[in-house]
Amino acid sequence: MAQSDGNGGGLTETVKTVVYALLIAGIFRTLFFQPFYIPSGSMKDTLLIGDFIFVNKMAYGYSRYSCPFAACPISGRILGHAPERGDVVVFRHPGSGNDFIKRLIGLPGDTVQMKDGVVYINGTAAPQTDAGFFEEVYEPQGGEGRPPSCMNGPLQDGDLCKSERKIETLPNGVKHDVLNIGTLPQDNTDVFNVPAGHYFFMGDNRDNSEDSRFAPPSGVGMLPAEYLIGRADRIMFSSAGKSLFYFWTWRPDRFFKAVN
Repeated sequence: MAQSDGNGGGLTETVKTVVYALLIAGIFRTLFFQPFYIPSGSMKDTLLIGDFIFVNKMAYGYSRYSCPFAACPISGRILGHAPERGDVVVFRHPGSGNDFIKRLIGLPGDTVQMKDGVVYINGTAAPQTDAGFFEEVYEPQGGEGRPPSCMNGPLQDGDLCKSERKIETLPNGVKHDVLNIGTLPQDNTDVFNVPAGHYFFMGDNRDNSEDSRFAPPSGVGMLPAEYLIGRADRIMFSSAGKSLFYFWTWRPDRFFKAVN
């Protein structure tokens, strides 16, 4: 009587376990929470380069872009919920196909304009109050190794980089920090009219953000709702170094921090 190969059976079970684990991870990532790494400084000081966040994919429902490679067989959005002004949102860039993260400023039907670095929503300024300076070391940051933009340049490695910080209050009462390094063309814009089914996004680091103030391919433009992926809810881990193994560059004060 033939006997089964014990090693072959063990290998089969191992392969099954790996496949099931990948399927469960894929379902969890698609339907519930997706990890996201912050690669740039466009959302400073709310989010820093090297923050790892969890994106709540249940917040706005699901579209084809909820799946990797836009592979979900969904037309439009299902189980959709409208985002709120002030949410920090991860979305698929309509031109490059990369995932972006910005703050939602304009809702469908709004007008948005920048005047002297202040955002006007439906003709009313979102008030800003002084909050001192955001300070960081001028040095290469993250995997791309880019130094920060500063208001007090030119600087050398190791110098203290400063950005003017203000607290902005949106019409619905949401308060958040915005940074400024000087007067740039994007501080004064024409009036943007947000179409139905679209949203207007801006980075909190106002002088260092490719957002809805710029049309694709360099910017985002008016983003259709189907490109929304989810809401950034919490920073799970943060590292200022090029590698996670550089434990001396970890930022424990940012672990499990809520994103506001």
